[in-house]
Amino acid sequence: MVDFNKKLDRTNTYCTQWDYVEDRFNEKHLLPFTISDMDLEYPEEISKSLTKRLEHRVLGYSRWKHEDFRGSICGWYHRRFETEINSQWIYYSPSVIYSVSKCLELFSEEGDGVLLLTPSYNAFFDVVKNNNRKLVLSSLINNDSSYSIDFKDFENKCKESKVFILCNPHNPVGKVWSENDLVKMVDICRKYNVHIISDDIHMDIDYHKKMTPILKITDTKDIHIVICSSPSKTFNTAALTGSYIIIPEEDIQQKFETITRYRDFVNSPAILSVLATITAYDECEYWVDELLEHLYRNLKFVKEYLEKNIPELTMKMPDGCYFAWIDFKKLNVSSKEFQDALIHVGKVAIMPGSTYGEDGEYYLRFNVGSSLDKVRDGLDRVYKTIQYLKNTR
Repeated sequence: MVDFNKKLDRTNTYCTQWDYVEDRFNEKHLLPFTISDMDLEYPEEISKSLTKRLEHRVLGYSRWKHEDFRGSICGWYHRRFETEINSQWIYYSPSVIYSVSKCLELFSEEGDGVLLLTPSYNAFFDVVKNNNRKLVLSSLINNDSSYSIDFKDFENKCKESKVFILCNPHNPVGKVWSENDLVKMVDICRKYNVHIISDDIHMDIDYHKKMTPILKITDTKDIHIVICSSPSKTFNTAALTGSYIIIPEEDIQQKFETITRYRDFVNSPAILSVLATITAYDECEYWVDELLEHLYRNLKFVKEYLEKNIPELTMKMPDGCYFAWIDFKKLNVSSKEFQDALIHVGKVAIMPGSTYGEDGEYYLRFNVGSSLDKVRDGLDRVYKTIQYLKNTR
């Protein structure tokens, strides 16, 4: 059994979440539940693989275009998602958002509309704006038990869009899209000649509703569809950099490789990332199964803690991702007031929902990818903050 409750100290490791929390919250020494990495050790098998490579003591230029790398990804999709991927469809990329950015360039022109479902991962807003494309937003419907797509609005928004960026599972709300949802999205996008970029980086973090890669349910006739992903979220190896993109169409493969190899010159991979991918996908599936049990227990703990101690705050159990998406509308405080109190009274850093668009204004995105003790400490600090707000009104 993996000990996911092991005490860890990530300070003084140039860690964004801990060492640089002041950059985002303007305050030092906060307990952070912020960006989407985990306060958990990656699998021992990966450690052994990287150590062996480093002991070789030569880190020259390397390659990714070989069956060890591509085959590990194909095998993972076959076992985990019952999805067959042609190894020739797989290309290396330095990051998922880099791939998204390049595909926006390939699939659209400046000024074209790019559709997002909101609330949405904040980097999507940035990558669209900084590619000089137009943001087109469709709000998710917040149901009693989950989120769903307003397909009437989705179709209307497709009429003014050239690209749809799908997030599956959907960050920040943790929605795993059903096969029926995916078929509807593809049918509507095909009808209006809207191409699809699917960011599946959280794909392995699903609980009782299995994630379906979009390429499992459709072909790419009359539409460009790519999947951008990485093992970095699942196995907590983001600092290694590196990702992959799955491109079924040969002409898009050639264009993507030309950009990465001959224009942007990012085709030489981070070899430790390549090795981590191979090892994770070939040897560490048991670790993911245990991780999911741990994360789900943490999410349940958050829900039960709120119900017992802070009923003004509510959350729905997500289908996937490791975020508790916490609704604080019943507090009747602004997001700014709540954030100020969390920072200065609770000494806790939690991502404000407004980071993910206007639809997230009265929410917190609380990262449970840590030990249970850290989750409990964070919630106690939220409780302390709310007691302060109540007593000072």
